[in-house]
Parts: sequence; structure tokens; C-alpha cells
Amino acid sequence: MLDIKFIRQHREMLQTVADGKGITLSIDELLRWDERRRKLLQEAEALRQERNVHSRDIGRLIGEGNREAAEQVRQDVQETIRRLSQVEAELAEAERQFTLLAMRVPNPVSPDTPAGRSDQDNVEVKRFGEPPVFDFAAKDHVALGELHDLIDIPRGVKTAGTRNYYLKGAGALLHRAVQQLALDLLIGKGFTLLEVPLLVRTEALTHTGFFPFGEEQTFRIAEENKWLVGTSEVPLVSYHADEVIELSEPRKYAAVSQCFRNEIGSAGRDVHGLYRVHQFAKVEQVILCEASLEQSDRMLHEITGHAEELLQLLELPYRVMSVCIGDMSQKTYKQFDIETWMPSRQAYGETHSSSALLDFQARRSNIRYRDAEGKLTYCHTLNNTAVASPRILIPLLETHQEEDGSIRIPHALRPYINGLERLVAQQ
Repeated sequence: MLDIKFIRQHREMLQTVADGKGITLSIDELLRWDERRRKLLQEAEALRQERNVHSRDIGRLIGEGNREAAEQVRQDVQETIRRLSQVEAELAEAERQFTLLAMRVPNPVSPDTPAGRSDQDNVEVKRFGEPPVFDFAAKDHVALGELHDLIDIPRGVKTAGTRNYYLKGAGALLHRAVQQLALDLLIGKGFTLLEVPLLVRTEALTHTGFFPFGEEQTFRIAEENKWLVGTSEVPLVSYHADEVIELSEPRKYAAVSQCFRNEIGSAGRDVHGLYRVHQFAKVEQVILCEASLEQSDRMLHEITGHAEELLQLLELPYRVMSVCIGDMSQKTYKQFDIETWMPSRQAYGETHSSSALLDFQARRSNIRYRDAEGKLTYCHTLNNTAVASPRILIPLLETHQEEDGSIRIPHALRPYINGLERLVAQQ
């Protein structure tokens, strides 16, 4: 949650942001519950003090032999306890209502965040490479996968239902290769590699800002009251939950993990092939840094640059988009998406996302550091998808296809796929 003092001081701005992000919330209602809980808290404290004073008086009066006065005070104590019980019940309800609303308050957005309601309003800020122009009838990734025996979607559906697949042979190797290339890139940039839990408690998803709005998109293990993560951002940020950390230099973490997404509400969207699936793998980068807008913005551009560098190694055309307020999640302060050209769609498709969250996650997760004056301060957090597969296989296969059906392997990937230079169509 944001600091309540900040919410009181910026009620109009936060209401505008909530409306812009499509969050149903009344800041005024939240502040009314805040005022009520504070009033009830003061009343409860006064009643507790009154109870304690009267309890001491009973002992004193009994000691003085004044049992009649002691009995009267005892009756007064019983009435105070009754009133206190009622006030505490009202306070508990006020706290519950306040917390429910406070958990919905969005992070502010950066001054340079574009206005808009959807991804159609995102603003292009950079472009690299040119989309390929084929002088032959190009195939999509599904047809190429069948031609080279890389992808088996029908058996994936047979085994696990819609939006599932098998990767075979070189397809599975390419899937692994892009992940390892991304990991090696990040390790070379000073990131610490972690192997992370994929099954987490509700608190981990709440503290990292994926709940209360992401429950429908998350697979739950009901018997355990745990959830399968949709990104290793959750366990990476949670690694330092409830800790005071040393931050003379930013903490940089990376993980590769399986990820799971329910895709509720996306029926009929991107159902062809590997674009929108229930299970995938991501290499994620997470940074924890000092609570400095300047350093946070520098880190955002740095992690976005790492994703760009990977796409350049894969020899794929892409563009960087500044994400508008309506396409942002509750937790995001500033965001860049990277969209890679996908020939079969004749359009750029999102493959990467970078976000700066200021201290939104750190407050919820209670991650602090001591600033230059020794004051305990919540840190800033950032994250980026270095690569997500199998989605990245869509542009990788389609962009590098040749007229005879073969697929050229980018130079940077060859060491990770046994030196193979191209995939030759099976006869």
C-alpha cells in the first residue's frame, strides 16, 4: 500500500490515476474509512486506559476496606469493557474496509507517461532494424514447426487442453538456447542468478502487487492455498521481504523459470500457435536500488537495453513503446514494452516489458535500507523480461526462414545449439 499520508496529500491525483488505469476505487471513501478508524482507535485507547485506571482503583479500594466503592467501580469496569468490545468490533470492520480500499490504490505514474486507454495508445520511442520482405510465400511459425518437426500443438491440446503444446528436437533446443543466451548476457552484466520457488504463498503475490487484481490470471493450488507464479519477479522481489538490506550498489538478480498464466478473459485472442499459452519460460531481471528517481530511471533504461541487446543478437527487428496509463497495471510507475516484428501477423507483437515501480513493492514487502543519514527507507524495485519463450520463437522462426523452407540460426545462438547454422526441412 502507499503511505496513507501520501494518499491524503494527493487524493485528486491518485483518483485520476485510478480512473486512468481502469481501477474501480473512490479515494474519498478510503479517506472516510481512514478518518473513522483513527477516531475509533483513539476511542478504544481511551477506553483501555479508563479500564486500567478503574482496575487499579478496585485493588486500592479493597485494600482500604471500602468494598462498597470497589463494587461500584467494578460495575463501571464492566460497562467500560462492554463499550470497549463494541468499539473494537467497529474498529476491526473499519480497518478491514480501509485495507480493502487501500490495497486498490494505484502507484502514481511518471510525468512522461502517455495518456491513453489501451495498447493502441502506446507511443513508439525507438525502432531497430527493418521488417523482412520475402519474395516467396512465407510460412508462419506453426507451419514451419510442422515442417521441421519442432512444434506439436495437437498433442499438447490432447494432453493438457487448449493453449498447450509440445516442443520437439531443435524446437526444444532453440527454446533452451535463447534462455541460456539471455542468462549469459545478464551474468556478464553483473546479475546474480537465482533458482526460485514457483509455488508461492498469497502474501508473495500481494506484496509484489499482482494481487488483488490478478487472481483470475493465476493458477491456485487450493489444498495448499498457494499459487503458481506467472513470472519469477514474484520470488525475486520476495527474496528480501521483511529485511533491511545494504544498498551502496543496486542489487541485480536474474532467474529463468517456468511460468503459468490462466488467460481468463482472453478467449478468442491470439489462439493460433504459440503467442498466448498457459505455460512458458521467462528469463527475468529484477533490480532493487536506492529510493532515487534519477537512479531508478537509469536502471529502467539499463534493463530495457539488456532486452534490446538480446534481440539484436537474435537479429530481429523491434520497436520500443512507451506504455500509456490505460495499459499499465496498478503497481507500475513507468513502463516500456518491446514489440518484435512477427511476419505472420504483419505487425509487431509484444515480447518484452520493463517496469519501474518506485517503492510500491518494497512497502508491501517491507524491504528497507539505510540512506546516507542512516534513516530506514523503502527501496525502489524494477523488473524486465529479458526473454520469454516460446513466444520469441514466433519471430525467430518466421524472420529467419528461407525460400526452400530452411531456417537460418543467428550467429549468437549457434554455440547453444551444437553449432548448427540452419535447420533444413525434413523430406
